[in-house]
Amino acid sequence: QVQLVESGGGLVQAGGSLRLSCAASGRTFSSYGMGWFRQAPGKEREFVAAIAWSGGPVSYADSVKGRFSISRDNANDTVYLQMNRLKPEDTAVYYCAACNYGSICLRRADFGSWGQGTQVTVSS
Repeated sequence: QVQLVESGGGLVQAGGSLRLSCAASGRTFSSYGMGWFRQAPGKEREFVAAIAWSGGPVSYADSVKGRFSISRDNANDTVYLQMNRLKPEDTAVYYCAACNYGSICLRRADFGSWGQGTQVTVSS
C-alpha cells in the first residue's frame, strides 16, 4: 500500500500559477506510475495527468495540455504538477494517485492508492 500526501493548493487569480506536490511512502516509489486527478463540486473525478515510473511517457487531459506539466523526483519520492495560466474552470480538489503498474496509467481503475486531496481555487 502507498501513502500519499498532497500539498501546494491554494487561491490564485486567473492567469496565475501553482505547483502541487505529492509525497509518497510505503512502496518503492520508482516502481509505479503516478497520476493527478481533480474533482469539482457536483462533478465526477476526472483525469488530469499521468507519468510512468521513469519520468516518461507522460499524458495530459486535453483541457490542461500546454498549461500543466507533470514530473517526478524518484530520489525524493515526490510527484509534481506545475499548473500555469490557470483558469476559473480549473477550480477543484486535486488528488494524486499511485498506479498499480510501473507503466503509465490512464484509467481511474488502474490507480490503487489516493491522497486526501488539496483544494485549488482560481478566481476570475
